[in-house]
Formats: sequence, C-alpha cells, structure tokens
Amino acid sequence: MGLIQNIKFSDLNSDELFRMDSKFHFLNKKYGWNIFNSKDDNLISLKDILAPTYEIFKYEDGEEYKGIPTGRDYLNEFGDIISHQVVTKEAHPNRLKYKVNSNCILISSLKGAKAPALSFDFDLSNYVFSNGFYVFKVSALWNKKFILYLLRTNTIKNILDNNIYRGIGISSYREDDLLKVQIPNIDLTLQDNAITQIEPIEQEIQDFKSQKKDNLEIISDVFLKEFNIDLEEVKILDNTKQFNLKLQDTILKNDLIRTSFKWHKLEIIQSYMYKDIKCIEKLSKFIISTKNGWSPLSSEVEEGIPILGQEHILRNGKISLSASKYTVLTRNNIEDFYIKNNDFFVSRGNTVELVAMAGLVTDDIEDDILYPDLYIKIDFDEKYINKQYMAYLFNSFFGRIYFKHVAKGKNQTMVKVSSKELYDFHVPLPNKTIQQEIVDKIQTQLNSQKEIDKQIENKQGEISKIIEDCIKDDLV
Repeated sequence: MGLIQNIKFSDLNSDELFRMDSKFHFLNKKYGWNIFNSKDDNLISLKDILAPTYEIFKYEDGEEYKGIPTGRDYLNEFGDIISHQVVTKEAHPNRLKYKVNSNCILISSLKGAKAPALSFDFDLSNYVFSNGFYVFKVSALWNKKFILYLLRTNTIKNILDNNIYRGIGISSYREDDLLKVQIPNIDLTLQDNAITQIEPIEQEIQDFKSQKKDNLEIISDVFLKEFNIDLEEVKILDNTKQFNLKLQDTILKNDLIRTSFKWHKLEIIQSYMYKDIKCIEKLSKFIISTKNGWSPLSSEVEEGIPILGQEHILRNGKISLSASKYTVLTRNNIEDFYIKNNDFFVSRGNTVELVAMAGLVTDDIEDDILYPDLYIKIDFDEKYINKQYMAYLFNSFFGRIYFKHVAKGKNQTMVKVSSKELYDFHVPLPNKTIQQEIVDKIQTQLNSQKEIDKQIENKQGEISKIIEDCIKDDLV
C-alpha cells in the first residue's frame, strides 16, 4: 500500500472545517462516511439515530457520589466500571459533570480509549460522569443494544483512533464527525433478530465475567491469606469517625508530630494489621535511592523520544511500554531518565484511591523511553527485596490503606506522595524465598484471568460479526 495519496482541492472543500489533515481525507477518499462499505442505497447517518443528551449533575450538600472519569483505572475494555472517585459538592473535578441513566449510551471522546461504548442497566443516580464522554439517546426506531454493539465494532473504533481524531497532547475527535458515519437504514425487526442471536453470547460473556476478579483484589487476597488478616475488621477501623488517643501515642512513628485525624487513624489500622506479623520493616532500610522523572513538552506526533504517562503503571504491578506521547526536547543528562529493564516506579500523584500505585519493567527495552515527573523511580537493595513482591505489596490493601492516609493535597481528587512517605512505609518483609512464593501465587492467579479475558474477547468478536453482517446485509 502506498504511503502517499493525492488529494484534490475539491476534496478539502468538501469538509466544512476545511481541515488540512491527511488521515482524515484518506478516510473520506476511500470510503466517504460509508465506513462499513455497504452497498445499500438507503444509507442513514448516525446523527439521525443518536441524539446528544447532556444533563448537568446536581451535587447536594453533605452527599458522596461515585465519579467516573474516562481512564483505564475506572473502566475496563469490556465496558464495566471497575473503580470510581469519591466526590462531593465541595470536592470534585470540574470535568465530572454529567448525569446519565440506563437509556443513555456513552462513548469516550478520546483517541485510544480503552473502554468501549457504554450502557448500564443499574441505578446510576449516584454516579457522575466525565465531560470526556459523549452521551446519546437512541431513536425509538432503533434497538439501543444494536447501536451499542455497532459503536463497539472494530470498524468504528479504527476510524476514531486513526482517522478523525484531532489535536496534540490528549487528542479527541469531534462529536459531529462520529455522527456523520453512515449505515444502512435497517428495519427494526432485523435489528431485533440480530440481538436475539446475540443474547446467548451475552450470557456466555456474563458467565466468564462472573469468574473474574479485579487484579487489585487478587493481589490483596493473596496477602490477606499469607499474613492472616481480616479485611472486614480493617474496613471497620477505616470507617471509624472518632477514637481516643493517648498523648504518648502522638509521637509513635511521628517525627513530624502530625495532628491530623487521618494520620493517627492509620496508626490504629496498622497496629491491628501488623499485630501478628513478625517481619515488619521500615522501607527506608532497603531504599538505596529515589528519583523523580522528567516531563518535557510532548505530543502524540510520533517524532522524537517516547515518554510514558500515569496510565502506564498497571494494576497488575507491571509497567506498560506502549507510549502514546513523544518529545523532541533533550537535556544534558537525558540518559538518566531512560527506562531500563527491572526498573521500579511509583506514581507520585493521583486520586486518593490510586496514588502511589507501583509497577516493574519486565519487558525488554528496544528503544529509549523516558519516564515522566509523575513517576518516582526507587532503587532497592535487592539482597533483601524482590521488586515484583514490592510492586504487588504497594498495590495491595497494605499500600492502598497507607498511601490513602499519608498522601497530601487540599483536593482529595488529586493528592501526592513524596520520597518521605516512601521511606516511612512500614511493610511486611519476609525472606526472599517467601517473597518469591507470594509472587508466584499472585502471578498464577493473574494469568488465569488473562485466559478468561481471551474468551470474553472471542465472544465479543462474535457479536461484532453479527452486527457487521447485518449492516452488510449478510445476516441469515
């Protein structure tokens, strides 16, 4: 396939925004907006099927809500909510602003979004969604589930990620470009027939999902069993609103003489968790050095050196090397910020639930990749520390509880940790043989989840084929 195509001036003029964008015009030249290449003469645009519907969420005093941003920490590739931000009227990002219900279809406006088009069949009154989603209601002449699966097809995903996105940095596509996509004006009966074929596959997917556990839950469960901790008791302590504190207890592990309720509640929680563990150690004894990364001006133009982002520290304790940003800038000691195999990183800023998530670089490094200022690189004394064990421990309930209470920030939707909090972290540290045994148990369970994911992906592929066959008039 050639890398160069000629575009006529009249082709540029066919776009009302007069875009000088080769990827956009290559799409139009090849398909127009008939991206499924349907031979049907009776085509209809998505704008005649999907009605943009935006309702501003009304926050009430004294209430907590579940905020859903667009990122992979909150939504998985199967369209499930896996986490949320706790937000209130007084403390919420401005981007968390939309109220939706079970009649809505949501789709991320961002290029490369992990989550597919979304629709939920449970009560959403306590959920508030990011303005990074486009929100639609479906015409009564169309089956909502048919359109949901249409928006999840690889054909739609491909043009969103490769043809119609715009901008540098965090790129997005225009809502009206999505709504220009054309499909045959399929009779509602045929749509319903397609969904009838899909329903048994949906049940199979649900059966697979029922076998899945969240990565953080798997990691925590192994640690809970290993150290014989009752997580329900930990939750009760964590939800305590008032307790009595002796004066002498205020200086326990408190060299800064902190007076905050949150900090001293952590002491009570850790005292319970660690009461029967004989191998608790202060992490500072095993940290050789820490170093923040470098965040130069970057863009999504694939020119220069790739640079990772916060989303590349994965919940499974690994670092993804699939960079989406690049920089052409340099500095004298730039080599100090290149990622190497076996590097250990912690995110120093995030929501209170996800701050200080950790990951280990386990893939081979083929090209130079930078780690950003959002990361803290930690060098451990590997005579005593198994780095993968430590990444799992940071991401387990041990780390989540500790960093939740020690992270700093006026706005609890974005808090930070520093090297100080890392050095002061008291952790269960058995000998390296036991650390490796724990790592092996966790990896075995995580690998079993990957097999389930493959089965779900295969079933989703079957659904997409039914939808595309219907569009191409091949459905039996």
